[in-house]
Amino acid sequence: MTSIRGRLLAILLLATGLIWLAAVVWTQHSTRREVIHVLDRRLQESAQMVASLVGEGGLAADAAASAMVQRHADVDGFALRHQLSCQIWGLDGELISESQGAPNGTLGGSREGFSETRIDGEHWRVYTLVDPEHGFRVMVGDAQAMRDHLVHGVTVGLMVPMLLVLPILAGLIWWTVGRGLRPVDRLGAALSARDASDLSPIGTDGAPRELHPMISSLNGLLRRVGQARDRERSFTAFAAHELKTPLAGLKTQAEVARMAPDDSTRDNALDQMAEGVRRTDRMVKQLLEMTAVEHGVSAEPAARQDGALLLERVASDLTQLASARGVSIRTEAPRGLWSTASATLLQAALRNLIENAVQASRPGGAVEVALSQEDGQARFRVADRGPGIAEADRPHVLDRFYRSAGAAAGGSGLGLSIVAAAVERMGGALRLAPREGGGEVAELILPAE
Repeated sequence: MTSIRGRLLAILLLATGLIWLAAVVWTQHSTRREVIHVLDRRLQESAQMVASLVGEGGLAADAAASAMVQRHADVDGFALRHQLSCQIWGLDGELISESQGAPNGTLGGSREGFSETRIDGEHWRVYTLVDPEHGFRVMVGDAQAMRDHLVHGVTVGLMVPMLLVLPILAGLIWWTVGRGLRPVDRLGAALSARDASDLSPIGTDGAPRELHPMISSLNGLLRRVGQARDRERSFTAFAAHELKTPLAGLKTQAEVARMAPDDSTRDNALDQMAEGVRRTDRMVKQLLEMTAVEHGVSAEPAARQDGALLLERVASDLTQLASARGVSIRTEAPRGLWSTASATLLQAALRNLIENAVQASRPGGAVEVALSQEDGQARFRVADRGPGIAEADRPHVLDRFYRSAGAAAGGSGLGLSIVAAAVERMGGALRLAPREGGGEVAELILPAE
């Protein structure tokens, strides 16, 4: 059941039904016990009355038995004239007298007190009173069927009002649940009426205390959606701006090449166009990489891959770029040390780190890349001998499109932000620190998998 209203109604009706059923069982049990107690007292008093009429009043046994039955039938008002039976027996076992309608056979035993017997297939409850002084035994009894009928009548009389109240109680529960859920309905209506661009917080004024956690969570979600929307807008604006510059340069150089008066000017324009295409290609790849890293759009292989092999693969892909800049890449990565199922994320992080290090290195320099393990964690270390990161720029280097004053030309400002996003998705950390003797050291610390 997915409806809160229906669930509450079901729970409350079930609980009410169980309580009502328990009340019925308890009422029936209590009523039966009280009625049986009253009927037993009646049997006892009837026997004592007959004994007193016969023993002390000198009334004949037949008249005493008939008077007892007539009197109790009139007083009880339950049409018990033929249900209460009396027998008077001598102590020698001879039947002295009995009331009209008494069963054939002895009602009770020879001992004084209550007993139960079955006569002609009918169950009887009997009280026996022994009068040794006058030499007789009085037995008064009533049929168990009569008792059951009486208990049933009393129980039904008590239960009928309760049954009549049940539909009213169910209606009250339905109305109460509806009233209690009105704040939820109002909250839903308020959200439905909102414009898609309205991400302002939801007010808690007048809202029940139970809705405050949900409203707080919704406000947190709206805040995060707003932040994501702002990031996407700024990302789109920056991307458009960054792509506009090289495209404008390409257009200009194409015009220069078309109008070049000599081969030297044309070749120079074509070289500039090639550089612009390279920068644009790199930026587009980084934009796609950023999207894949942040939104998890990757086709991860089912099998885990060795971290050293992934590092070697990335370093090999960047060898041509490093050679063009006169930079070497030195790799130290023992195989079998650490593996991961997030190969795409790791490759994106390593590629941008190593590429940044190559771009920052001077001709003749070397980029040192290493993989080690400490306390089960993998540590990918990329070190260069470039100018490093200025202290004023450190708080901003992970921001998108941020380029410091001393950054290498042709950069887009996306590399480190891609690394940070990829490492965050992998549950690791990125550390940047100045290298002793000059340069920068970047470390990817990834948890054991």
